[in-house]
Amino acid sequence: MKFALVCSPLALAACAGHTPPAVVANPATATAEPDAGGGIYKVGTPYQVEGIWYYPAEDYAYVQEGVASWYGSDFHGKRTANGDRYNMDDLTAAHPTLPMPSVVKVTNLDNGKMLRVTVNDRGPFHSTRIIDVSKKAAQLLGFYEAGTARVRVEIDAEESITLKNIALKKRPPEMPQIVAAPRGVVTAANIEPLAPIPGNSLPPGAVKPVSVPPVVAPPPPSAKSPAQVPKASAPVKKTAPEAKTPGGIYVQAGAFSEEANARKLEQQLGELGKVHIVPTTVNKKKLYRVRLGPVADATVAAALLTKIKSFGYNDAKVVRE
Repeated sequence: MKFALVCSPLALAACAGHTPPAVVANPATATAEPDAGGGIYKVGTPYQVEGIWYYPAEDYAYVQEGVASWYGSDFHGKRTANGDRYNMDDLTAAHPTLPMPSVVKVTNLDNGKMLRVTVNDRGPFHSTRIIDVSKKAAQLLGFYEAGTARVRVEIDAEESITLKNIALKKRPPEMPQIVAAPRGVVTAANIEPLAPIPGNSLPPGAVKPVSVPPVVAPPPPSAKSPAQVPKASAPVKKTAPEAKTPGGIYVQAGAFSEEANARKLEQQLGELGKVHIVPTTVNKKKLYRVRLGPVADATVAAALLTKIKSFGYNDAKVVRE
């Protein structure tokens, strides 16, 4: 799968160096209220793509200027990074670090158009781009034909917190299961009182002091007392390292000609298990296969395959190595 981008550096260069009058995007669409969609609230942990580290965080003061791109039919209907369904006709976007879902205001610095979109995916994994918007958003912002545009991205803190609360209310995060430590059985026993000691002048109920024997210093090192003679340790029986089973059963979710697309799918499937990106060459063409596993057996693989296909990756398959 590839991003459906038609980049035109000449078009961008022609727009640079002047400030055109502000243009208001289609009011009927641009003012539509974003919603939390069907995905979960997710921030995520730091991750690395093509040597670049990204650090997701709840940054409700986020403002940045850079280049925007768009993605469309190749991902239409598939799961986003927070489990939502991507619809290229919705006002959504992919961002590498902002919470999902959150609302951002995207302003096209070349024509002044501004649009509010909901972030529900991760990307773009490109050093010069800061956001990927949906096809519809690119059309309304006026850079669908050019493929990219200079933009300002600013988070709407109030709307983003509202969407966070809605998403958490619909699907609260799972609490970790804490197993209590086993507790021993405590039984009570009747203890006979001690008989009084003759001549004891202590009042009834008082505790009689107990004399502590003096501490005897250990013999000097030269003394070869039996306690100091080290015992010969029994030989430790070394066990051979456990042999690793070669290969295993994997579920291949897809194969991509661009590593960035494979990394995006890796992020989307990360919660299902251990994901591997396996480079290969087919007919002199470099491909990046995205696989999960190894899994325990064929039954587990079949269940995982069904789950991945429900996300829209119909080319997924079980492979054995």
